[in-house]
Amino acid sequence: MFGIERTRLNTILALALPIIGGMVSQNVLNLVDTLMVGHVGAKALAAVGMGGFVTFLANAFVTGMSTGVQAMVSRRQGQGRTDETAVPLNGGLVLVVLITVPMSIALIILTPYIYPLLIKDPEVVAIGVPYVQVRLIAMIAVGANFSFRGYWNGISKSKMYLQTLLIMHACNVVISYVFIFGALGAPRLGATGAAVGTTVATFIGSAYYFYLGRRHARSAGFLRGIPSMKTMRTMLRLSIPSGVQTVFFAGGFVTLFTIIGRVGTAELSAAAVLITIMLVAILPGLALGLSAASLVGQALGRGDKQDAVRWGWDVVKVGVVMMGTLGLPMLLIPQHLLAPFFNTDGAPYVLAIAPLMLFGGTLMLDAMGMVLLNAMMGAGATRTAMVVSIVMQWVLFLPIAYLVGPVLGFGLIGIWMAQIGYRSAQSLVLAILWKRGNWANIQV
Repeated sequence: MFGIERTRLNTILALALPIIGGMVSQNVLNLVDTLMVGHVGAKALAAVGMGGFVTFLANAFVTGMSTGVQAMVSRRQGQGRTDETAVPLNGGLVLVVLITVPMSIALIILTPYIYPLLIKDPEVVAIGVPYVQVRLIAMIAVGANFSFRGYWNGISKSKMYLQTLLIMHACNVVISYVFIFGALGAPRLGATGAAVGTTVATFIGSAYYFYLGRRHARSAGFLRGIPSMKTMRTMLRLSIPSGVQTVFFAGGFVTLFTIIGRVGTAELSAAAVLITIMLVAILPGLALGLSAASLVGQALGRGDKQDAVRWGWDVVKVGVVMMGTLGLPMLLIPQHLLAPFFNTDGAPYVLAIAPLMLFGGTLMLDAMGMVLLNAMMGAGATRTAMVVSIVMQWVLFLPIAYLVGPVLGFGLIGIWMAQIGYRSAQSLVLAILWKRGNWANIQV
């Protein structure tokens, strides 16, 4: 199947499916939160929408800890140093504390000054500022959770990640409902109640991760002593490029929305739905990429560079088939997929059809890029991955999108063709870099 040995295919799927489940559960949670806040009012929904993006951007850098932890853990797992695999996790947690505590305090203080720069409506600002401030309290927990995710994926126990997310999301739904609507005698906090639910649930997730760590990772060195300076330096070398890349990637979406907004309101509405569909559709590719990162790192730890190369291509094959299958409905019946989001007589619906077909038709090529980008990070080539991602998005795509959209007047379809071209070009560049194999010589 897929031209891959059954044992290798089973290994890939065993790693990837729990990660996909966790990512899907996150999207379901976001949808539930949106539905609940939607009953509070349009202003609250707008505040939460922008607030969610602000907190994503604020947390973007610290989530890079996951990449550093996973790269180091998978390498030690492959080397057979199982009594040391949790040492990088310890390092990641120390860095999370050192980075997030001062950063979250500073951002909480600055939020009343920053948020009004993004939205001018004073009612939305009044709701959004406390929402963001409460969410920022959980920065330390977000960083810790991503570090644990890197550890569990690195030792090929992604089920621990899924298990924790399901518990965390269940708590989030209940707590958010109680505080949004004032149930069970709790204060009715509206949108801020959603932030309370998310923040408390995130800390619950961290507590459960620590419980699992003490139960399953003590023999691997979890919380046994302070990590060495060498471990900390390696962690920073691997994690900082990943964090920077995530920040630029998130910032690129803001810039893209700004560019589309210059074309027209109907185009912006269509793009919002298209990007929502896109972010859901790429989840299997991202999950397979995280799986590739672990498998490649473990192979390099065993000193088997050829097997590391082979794992990368094997996961790409699975990604191409899986993502190509997901892309078929977008290519063949885009109207049916878009109908629930739009008034089918309106301009946004018509504008979204062709871009969705383009996206569906090229999704399998995009899968190759997602897998190989994460595989290179798993090998420790985080700086190369960062450079490729930032250059392709900011130097190539965004200037071309501005040129073909607002300047030359090709509208949303022109911008989307530029995006498809950029993602496809990035995939080809990564395939070339993967084939050259320089990433296999990086010491972690």
